[in-house]
Amino acid sequence: MNELGALHFQSLSFTGLAAGARLIVLGAVHGNETCGTQAIRRVIGEIESGQLGIVAGTVTFVPVTNPLAYARRQRMGDRNLNRNLVPTDAPREFEDRIANWLCPLLAQHDALLDLHSFHTAGEPFVMLGPEDNSGTLEPFARAAEETALALSLGVHRFVDGWLDTYAAGVSRRLAAGASSREADVHYGVGTTEYMRSQGGIALTLECGQHDDPAAPGVAYRAIHHALAQQGLTSESAPAPVGATEALRLYQVVDRAHSGDAFARAWASFDRVRAGERIGTRHDGTPVVADCDGHVVFPNPAALPGQEWFYLAKPSSRV
Repeated sequence: MNELGALHFQSLSFTGLAAGARLIVLGAVHGNETCGTQAIRRVIGEIESGQLGIVAGTVTFVPVTNPLAYARRQRMGDRNLNRNLVPTDAPREFEDRIANWLCPLLAQHDALLDLHSFHTAGEPFVMLGPEDNSGTLEPFARAAEETALALSLGVHRFVDGWLDTYAAGVSRRLAAGASSREADVHYGVGTTEYMRSQGGIALTLECGQHDDPAAPGVAYRAIHHALAQQGLTSESAPAPVGATEALRLYQVVDRAHSGDAFARAWASFDRVRAGERIGTRHDGTPVVADCDGHVVFPNPAALPGQEWFYLAKPSSRV
């Protein structure tokens, strides 16, 4: 049996006796991000043992969303599942096959909690969608509901501006003659963007660094809180967190050459001052911050043409 022949997709649903919300929780969209998988399996065990009851609505768990990447213990199978997520009649990459299974499943639910981790050290945070708008990029009308769910998860940092910032990067790549994939705004669409396009609310929770032993606990607490906040369990709904920090992504910087290097080992949300050197291009050109802010998602192993880091600045969103 070849590698693909040993793989399968798995989801497990629990439905209460009363009507209610339909929540879906994803783990291991990226195969080396396993905190969500661990937390999901822990909660499933509690439900199956009777320790935790689903009293209303439906919760669906997907412990391993990308089984190929998970089996390989790496971020991707053939490509990044959290980009260009859409069903296709002509699947070429393994992630296309996942999309054909996952997208209809997402569309059957009202809310999504997608559990991730990140490359470098840092505190957990929630990625929010856009504010209510009627634009063409990501129209949305449920920002208040989404924010209320975000505030219940137990973390204090909130980040928005993803697709707007990604689209600006696409425009820059187009001007530079990038490939059709790198210059396609739809390539910025992942699980949460697809969920919102189907009328739902959706959050990505980044639970900490990949190997942080605390990350599975962050994911576990967030699942319990989301279930309670959505009214699926009899647990008391969590109070919204206080002392919040809100940031908005405003710029993505791509790695242009394998010789591009960071000035130091950046961690997500490290502060930078206007004019401070963040890195150096292979030809010696400095890459500096254009204003006071934060470095987000620094990836020293980014391939040329891919996102190297993002910049964020304070927001009044939350």
